[in-house]
Amino acid sequence: MQPSLDLVFAALSDPTRRQILSMLLEDDMAVTDVAEPFEMSLAAISKHLAILTRAGLISQEKRGRLKWCRLEPDALRDASVWMQGFGQFEAINLDAFERFLAQEIDPGCD
Repeated sequence: MQPSLDLVFAALSDPTRRQILSMLLEDDMAVTDVAEPFEMSLAAISKHLAILTRAGLISQEKRGRLKWCRLEPDALRDASVWMQGFGQFEAINLDAFERFLAQEIDPGCD
């Protein structure tokens, strides 16, 4: 069963979890190595890893005495396809939009 987009986007909403995913782009990592750069407890990192695992963004496996994390890039495919649907819209030119609004509010200002 594929995790829902809600789980994927909820997992991606946290900067710590996004940083963990970036770290795992390089290679599989032991949980203790994942935790090293963060100023939080191993228990807190484990909670972040559990959220990423539930969302299908990473997998965890025991290798000897250590638990290892692996990035699961295919889990982002549905989210990427969903976001690409918004690529059909051009970026909004905020300056032009502000001038348009000013003109609509006060047609005499130019």
